[in-house]
Order: sequence, then structure tokens, then C-alpha cells
Amino acid sequence: MVTFLSGGTGTPKLLAGAREVFDPADLTVVANTGDDIELGGLLICPDLDTVLFERGGVLDRERWWGIDGDSTTTHEELRDLSERAGFETGPRYLTDERQTDGPRFTRWRRFSGVGEFMTIGDRDRAVHLLRTSLLSEGHTLTETTNRLADAFSLDISILPMSDDPVATMIHTPDEVMHFQEFWVAHGGEPAIEDVEFRGAEHADPTTEVLDALADPVIVGPSNPVTSIGPLLALDGVPEALAETTVVAVSPFIGDDLFSGPAAKLMEAMDTEASTAGMAESYPFADAFVVDERDPTELGRPTITTDIGIDSAEDSERVVEAVADALALVGAA
Repeated sequence: MVTFLSGGTGTPKLLAGAREVFDPADLTVVANTGDDIELGGLLICPDLDTVLFERGGVLDRERWWGIDGDSTTTHEELRDLSERAGFETGPRYLTDERQTDGPRFTRWRRFSGVGEFMTIGDRDRAVHLLRTSLLSEGHTLTETTNRLADAFSLDISILPMSDDPVATMIHTPDEVMHFQEFWVAHGGEPAIEDVEFRGAEHADPTTEVLDALADPVIVGPSNPVTSIGPLLALDGVPEALAETTVVAVSPFIGDDLFSGPAAKLMEAMDTEASTAGMAESYPFADAFVVDERDPTELGRPTITTDIGIDSAEDSERVVEAVADALALVGAA
């Protein structure tokens, strides 16, 4: 049994080649939910959905989010209708009072659907509608995700990191904003003073997550701050990782990042934006997979390969390096 920690696009790209190296029946993915938002009354779970869509064979692999070939009729009509009604199409984060007066699973994540600032496909929207409806009926996010995994015929287990709400909030010099507003609406441009995982102090990993963390764990080439950080903020998770075997894949080549806002976020958290900084962020890691061009000395067992992932073959190569790293530290 092997567990992947997933957030953003790094780990899903890695998972694309995992079935060639590991038996899918032995794989569990624990996905970040700090990026989740409620938009127009629907709960959107980007990191869960990327895994659902990738393993379900419908992911748009050009963008690495959303469903391939999806239409956006409802999204376009909603934006057009909003503009004709006199509203702008930027993000409309609800007031602090309204952040906590709705369903508990939406706390600190609530945006109005007016002007819909995120592009939501029509088939994608159906997933969010079903998820939100099941949650409203009283099902947990774990139970709901399991039903969606069945609907997409997944051959692996997928778990949200918690059934409790956690929201990644970016503190800028001018305001505090949800990560999706920072990244989608503002393109990651605002200066960052701090990153907050709001609600983490009241959130717990589920029993299913803690059980999965007892198996060898692979941290994919994800953003250490906003993709993996929310999971590490949960009580008991760092301790569980310290007790098991962990292999982490670097998203850097030295201090060069493949994609995304990780460098800016790490620097804001006073962590070097580099492979060395990634290793510092994961003191529980027993071994690493880094790029063969990376000169960084980590002082822990390391396997090197070309860690660029642009195809299924690339993914399989990196997953094979991960299996070698697990063997190196006695976990395979």
C-alpha cells in the first residue's frame, strides 16, 4: 500500500504513470482541500477534482484542470447576464458574517456567483452540484468523494484531507484574500505578507486519512506551501508522517521552479525557494527524488532522474525513481 499527498497539478501528473509501477488497488491519494471554494452555492474542490478527472480519463491535459472538451454555456451566460444587470465580473467574496452563517463545510470559502470569476464547465458544474447536494443531505466530504470516485470508475482510493473546512488565505499589504482569488482573479501578482490556513486549528484529519498515512507516503512535486501546507497544518499529520516512510519529489531544479506560485509563497514564509527549501519544508521525509541536473546536497538519501513531466512516459520514469527511493529506505 502506498499513499500520495496531492495538491495542484504536480501529483496528478505523477499519478498518470503510477499504474505502470504500482498496483492501483494499493494506491490511496489524500488531496488538499484548502483551495476549495463555494461559488454561487456550489462547493468546488479543485485538487480532488483534478485527481477524479485524471484517473477517470476525462481530464483536460492541456490545462490540467477541468473536463476535456467541456462546454461553458452556463458560465458564459452567467457572466453576460451579470454584466447586463450592471455587475462587474470580478470575485465577490462574501462578508465575514456571511462566511459563517451558511453550511459549515463552506466556511471562509464563500463567493457570490455573480460574474463568476472562475471558468466552470457545464459537465464540471454537474460534479459540483452533485457534491454540494450530497453534503446538504448530510453526507461527509469523504463519503461524497467516494461516491464521485465510483461515478468516475476510479481504480484507486481518493480521500479529502479532512471533512472539516480549511481555507488557504493570502495576506497581502492591502487585504486578506482566498487563494483562488489571489491565483485565478489576480494571477498571483499581489505581494504576499503571510499565508493562513483558516480553520485548521479546528479541523482534524479523518480516520481514513490517518490510516492511509500509516503506509509509505509519496509527496508529489507540489507547492509545499498551499498544496501540502494545509494538510501539514492538521493536528496529528506531521506526527503521522514522522512515523512512516516518506519520499518527496522536488518541484524545483535547484532554485528553478517548473510552474506555479510556489517560489513566491515559500519566500513569503521565509523559506528558500529551492530544492533545499523543499527539503526544509519536509523534515519528516526519509528520501527525495530530484532532477539529475540539480546540484543540491540534501544530506538524506536521494534518487536522481529527469523529473520533468510532459507525457505518460515521463510520469512513469519519475514514479519508477520514487519506487527506487522507497526501496532505498527499506519501504519496498
